[in-house]
Amino acid sequence: MLRTINFQDLRQKIGSAIDNRVRIITAGLGIDELRAVLRGDPPTEKPNPRFKVHTTSFLFHIRPRYYQKGSTILTHTFRLGFMTVLFYTIELVTGIILMIYYVPTPTEAYSSVLKIMSEVPFGNLLRDLHRLGAEATVIFTFLHMMRTYFTGSYKKERSFTWFTGVILLGLTLFLSFFGYLLPWDQLAYWAVTIGTSMAEAAPMFGNEVNLLLRGAPDIGAGGLLRAYLLHVILLPLLAILVLSIHYYKVSREHGISLPARYEEGDIPDEKKKESKRRIDFLPDLFSHEIYLTMFGLFLLLLVTIFFYGGAPLETIANPQQTPLDTKAPWYFWWLQGLLKLGDKSLMGIILPTLLVILLFAVPYIDRNPNRSFVKRPVAVSLGVLGILILILLSYMGLPQYGIETPAATRIIQDMSPEEGEGPLQHVPYEQMQQGYYIVNETPTENMCSDLDYGCPEFEDFFTLYSNRVNSAIDSGDLENGEGIMVVENWQQDLKKVTLRMTWDDSESADTKTYERHIYIHRNIQGE
Repeated sequence: MLRTINFQDLRQKIGSAIDNRVRIITAGLGIDELRAVLRGDPPTEKPNPRFKVHTTSFLFHIRPRYYQKGSTILTHTFRLGFMTVLFYTIELVTGIILMIYYVPTPTEAYSSVLKIMSEVPFGNLLRDLHRLGAEATVIFTFLHMMRTYFTGSYKKERSFTWFTGVILLGLTLFLSFFGYLLPWDQLAYWAVTIGTSMAEAAPMFGNEVNLLLRGAPDIGAGGLLRAYLLHVILLPLLAILVLSIHYYKVSREHGISLPARYEEGDIPDEKKKESKRRIDFLPDLFSHEIYLTMFGLFLLLLVTIFFYGGAPLETIANPQQTPLDTKAPWYFWWLQGLLKLGDKSLMGIILPTLLVILLFAVPYIDRNPNRSFVKRPVAVSLGVLGILILILLSYMGLPQYGIETPAATRIIQDMSPEEGEGPLQHVPYEQMQQGYYIVNETPTENMCSDLDYGCPEFEDFFTLYSNRVNSAIDSGDLENGEGIMVVENWQQDLKKVTLRMTWDDSESADTKTYERHIYIHRNIQGE
């Protein structure tokens, strides 16, 4: 006899099997509970299965079950800590992909970067994301640290968390610094050469540290390999370790601090109680973090594609020629500014070391138990003063500050830098008409009458060049000076632009000439 099939029982068995499998995948959430999570509904079971996820899931185990409502206020944290972790993750993912194609040798590093930019699918985009993400990581790490300082969130049980945050800031800066060398172009090579040379000024063992970083008296294969290994292995592992400790302290021990007004302000008890109300991580805060992740990725892609000029790549590194205006990465301009103030050992090694020690010691120096702005006038004033000094020193670190460059050299460098792009590189190729142009003799209007639409960008460039030359003549920097520009059709799709300046030297009474030849290709502009 055929057994009668009970479809109801079969349906229940299949549903139960599927539900069990879903619970295994989601670390404890059944189908109904998962549906409630996605809808933002309250738990469907008791005890709350969403708490079980934090016990059984590896990814969610490091996350707290809940946050206090006051600590989730946007204007309190600005989500700077989360954004820092997000950009660290972006750097890790994009860096691993770029590692596949990069070759860390002086003979192949530059060409491998060119290959990434031109042959690897989306390689140029990945490189831009990695470079822009690195700068965003530095910015968010610094801003997160400043937020912690100004809200007094480094006090009491959070002092060790502040300690790990200072270490993270240092690791972030050095990760970016050693990654700066990897393209092996002129600007990066000389910036890192100058940066590592500071190690020589360290007392007692400076030469040994410098040799250890470079692998030789000058940066070569050994120095590039060291920078690569530091950038992709040692420093990332240290950053992950310290970040894990930092994150664990925040999420599992003391949590995010409440705004000071809820702890110390004169506000009604109802508001204080409401600020301490628990908000479950699942689903509210988790969905918010997904939104922040999507928003951060969208914003990064938007800036990279439409507003970012692209990760710079200058001419290949040349140890025999130091380019003008060599400068450190922007996050080390303050250190370059310090070096202009005095002794290399004092300003480049001793004073920065004391500043780092001071940062570590902030929770132990500031014995004020209060966290409110108005109750910490000294700490807040010192913090604002420190930021202003940092900005001033960064300005002083620019190559143009405190370094006198001959007027002719400065003008031509500004018009067309040895490395990078200047006003000349922004002139369309078609508008560069062959000719001999003399400042104050050649009219700056209707320079291209044979072109249907004229050459406005070319005219603007020559006007700017003429103004700079005349300004230098009027100030006495170029006595009897003359500025000339020559444009030649050098080869097919290639023009040669010569910027030449002559003047009388007041000391020798000789006529001096300074010129530079710039080659502009129809598709790729460079010198």
